[in-house]
Amino acid sequence: MEIFVLAFFALGYLVLGGADIGVGMALPYLGRSAGERREVIAAIAPFFLGNEVWLVASAGVLAGLFPDLEGRLLSGNYVVVVALLLSWVVRDMGLWLRGRVPGVRWQTFWDGATVAGSWGLALSWGLLLGEVLLGIEGPLVSLAALAVAALFAVHGLAFAALRLRGPLRERAAVLSGGAGEGRTYALTAGALLVVGVLAGIRLPLEPGSSGAVLVPVILVLIPLLVASQGWVWWTFRHRVTGPSYL
Repeated sequence: MEIFVLAFFALGYLVLGGADIGVGMALPYLGRSAGERREVIAAIAPFFLGNEVWLVASAGVLAGLFPDLEGRLLSGNYVVVVALLLSWVVRDMGLWLRGRVPGVRWQTFWDGATVAGSWGLALSWGLLLGEVLLGIEGPLVSLAALAVAALFAVHGLAFAALRLRGPLRERAAVLSGGAGEGRTYALTAGALLVVGVLAGIRLPLEPGSSGAVLVPVILVLIPLLVASQGWVWWTFRHRVTGPSYL
């Protein structure tokens, strides 16, 4: 049961969080002006904080139920983990601060931070999946990181195509074949799930002794998380019609 709990949160983050990471990566391509970039960011504004809950939950489950695996993942990979955390902070700072002070230079700077943080997140996850989880060593690690980053970017474009309209939608749907963004999103989500499952198969998933206490609590909380996520998605199911609070 502990393995399924970890897989639920980790795979959920790859699919949901991967979408807003990909949108951030493609921000310069999708938004050619400050106004367009703000509308693109509005596509992920209702979701990115909720998506991060899945990452926090994954880390909590890993630390609480798989302490040995946590130590193995962190051991010798501090640089990648620190880069991932810094990228996360920089990306979120860019999203929160871009609209707090008027001015093109201010907004352009923090838009750049959003893009840099998003690419940092994608490449950091690529390095972890390639080197630690998939057992790839040497120069192939860089290729794996780029492949995972490209998958995040395509996933983000598909999500943006589902959320945006007009010329922004047309740019986002460049890989989706017109109105096929739903199909593309399903394919990229499936690809991320496959990557996550293949990584999990290679891991020594031996739970610790705290599962008897923590698992029932987590199982009670999971329906609440799913229900709240579903409510957010239903509330903001329509295409973006203008800028958001970010």
